[in-house]
Amino acid sequence: MQTNTDSRTRPWHGVMVATPLTLRDDCTIDYEAYATHVRQLVEAGCDGVVPNGSLGEYQTLTDKERDEIVRVAVEAAGDGSRVMPGVSAYGSAEARRWTERAAEAGAGSVLLLPPNGYRCDETAVRAHYADVAEVGVPVVAYNNPYDTKVDLTPDLLARLHQDGSIVAVKEFTGDVRRAYEIAERAPGLDLLVGADDVLLELALAGAVGWIAGCPNMLPSSCVDLYRAAVTGDMATALPLYRELHELLRWDSKPEFVQAIKASMDVAGRHGGLTRPPRFPLPAEDAAAVRAATEKALAEGLH
Repeated sequence: MQTNTDSRTRPWHGVMVATPLTLRDDCTIDYEAYATHVRQLVEAGCDGVVPNGSLGEYQTLTDKERDEIVRVAVEAAGDGSRVMPGVSAYGSAEARRWTERAAEAGAGSVLLLPPNGYRCDETAVRAHYADVAEVGVPVVAYNNPYDTKVDLTPDLLARLHQDGSIVAVKEFTGDVRRAYEIAERAPGLDLLVGADDVLLELALAGAVGWIAGCPNMLPSSCVDLYRAAVTGDMATALPLYRELHELLRWDSKPEFVQAIKASMDVAGRHGGLTRPPRFPLPAEDAAAVRAATEKALAEGLH
């Protein structure tokens, strides 16, 4: 196992792993298994975890489950600054309430989608983020226009940053050109890689963090890839990126939750079931995930 020696001055920097739910066969949460997974990620060199995000199936959680996941994550990580809970909700008041709960748990930052109950305009987006930011926990914006239908463009991100509402953005569009536009329009805003399969490109463009899915199955190798990429060590990063890319691509597909969990099972970690309406991968996709994971393991990745 690696030892995490990264000295971050901002808790949203580095490899922050979006963690899945660890479910039993009856679809209840196995909190002990979740705690074990968080500890293993930190021991492997990951900087922290992001519970209650899309990979964590937050839409299926009860209020009690959502609270408990954060509590367990903070305890297992050993330091609340390592935890960035997802606080997205249909209503701004509800998102603010989850942010207040994250603050009470000691979380170092939170991850927030724009309002996703309807395709809102800029005024509503800015009010939403400003309301949540008032809690006082650093807010990382999550730009995923495919699911929310609201695009946090570089211009809008610059305004949100000028408002004092966000400290960083998880950029999921896959358009690496945006990295340079964001740097031009909001030079103080931190860019975090939001889609695994553009990690190298965004790292070279100046990303200072990775909200990641793939480390759930191969944490040590993913940490090695990230560290090499952000330091410009292409001799290490490029071969690793090529070896991992078949798995990294699943993070950008609609079935990413099922795929990552299926890969975790192959890697000997607790993947398991997903809650409805997500059902297991079709046989062809499951075979592809298994083959890609087994190939990575055979090449010594871990």
